[in-house]
Amino acid sequence: MMKCEEYSVVREAAVGVAEKLRGAGYVAYFAGGCVRDSLLGKVAKDFDIATSATPEEVQVIFPDSDAIGAHFGVMLVKAGVRGRERRESFEIATFRTDGSYHDGRRPESVAFSSPEEDAQRRDFTVNGLFQDVVTGEVIDYVGGQDDLKAGVLRAIGDPAARFQEDALRLMRAVRFAATLGFEIEGETWLAMCDNAGLLEKVSIERVQAEFSRILVSGGRRRGLELLVDSGLIRYFLPEVLDLLGCEQPPQWHPEGDVYVHTCIMLEMLGSEEVSLSLALSVLLHDIGKPATYTYDEADERIRFNGHDGVGAAMSEEILRRMKYPNDTVEDVRVMVANHMNFMHVRQMKVSKLKRFMSRPTFEDEIELHRVDCASSNGFTENYDFVLEKREEFANEPLIPEPLIKGRDLMGLGLSPGPLFKEILMLVQTEQLEGRLKDSESAISWVRGRYGV
Repeated sequence: MMKCEEYSVVREAAVGVAEKLRGAGYVAYFAGGCVRDSLLGKVAKDFDIATSATPEEVQVIFPDSDAIGAHFGVMLVKAGVRGRERRESFEIATFRTDGSYHDGRRPESVAFSSPEEDAQRRDFTVNGLFQDVVTGEVIDYVGGQDDLKAGVLRAIGDPAARFQEDALRLMRAVRFAATLGFEIEGETWLAMCDNAGLLEKVSIERVQAEFSRILVSGGRRRGLELLVDSGLIRYFLPEVLDLLGCEQPPQWHPEGDVYVHTCIMLEMLGSEEVSLSLALSVLLHDIGKPATYTYDEADERIRFNGHDGVGAAMSEEILRRMKYPNDTVEDVRVMVANHMNFMHVRQMKVSKLKRFMSRPTFEDEIELHRVDCASSNGFTENYDFVLEKREEFANEPLIPEPLIKGRDLMGLGLSPGPLFKEILMLVQTEQLEGRLKDSESAISWVRGRYGV
């Protein structure tokens, strides 16, 4: 999302593009999300322009424009932005109507048309608005302004037809409802539930992109609940459904089953955006519990032995299936694998604790641990301990420069090999524990321990 100052200068450039179209005798409106966000008092992410000019006519006005979707009437125009060397890109789309859809994504053909007809082909009424770039007048052919005021997400026309045209709209409906805090209108919701299976037609990359936007947003809990209640999640992350009804020991989890616990955690992350890795790790941290569920009749206790390791492996499999980047997959795998280790932090040696805290995912792991406890037993002892230690260790690097390196070991007559790694790790442990302070004492320690 753009900052207010950036929004102002980018909007100014977008107005300049629209006015150039108007100056050539064409209609040019802001369209879609930027109009919606403006009316909601939000800072728009980008500015799309709808026009009566055909792609060929746009090309004449903007000779260096790119025909990114000329078949669908879409051109990409770059325009200078005040105070910047880099130019901003704006999509210009010709008013159109769409032909039939056969692949659940794109129309087979388009015909250039009027603003009123163009509005009818869009997905939801709140996204079907236009705005005059000069007067600010909102042009509303679909009742979008009333739905904005009422906080309602409603498909334009026949909801089932809209979802059958482009099944990704099913995910977009959840995203808009979650991020805007809107209620999904009844007929639209029924059509989503009835047509959830259409999501199988959509590439996992497109589904993943929408899912990620839901998770990082402040409406992530509601987004997950809508995906589950509509049945959509069955078609890309069915493992979440196994969390429903997976009971937990009430003495540790009075809040309820694993699904309820996970939903509460997602909500406790707050109303602001969070890192994708953190949101995914919260969602998946207990994904291994259903597979490891046991009930010990002897002491009448539910157990999930090894659920962290099983969950880490499942998380990696799920995220690779969903085509997440390798670094995201690895970060989430590590966080899921380590989330139970916080119960041991007060018993860790200083060296182990510093290594634990020095890992690149640790800041997100602290937040994962906080919401894990706050959503269940409420214990904060380990969380408070880690915060105290973070402050205590703040004046120097957690992992300082090594006192000795491989060349020092070679200088002692040792040959490179697996022993080098063992020695250097042991020396680092002594250093982190505060028992070795300099390279001379480290070399002396190696001589004494290894007889060199």
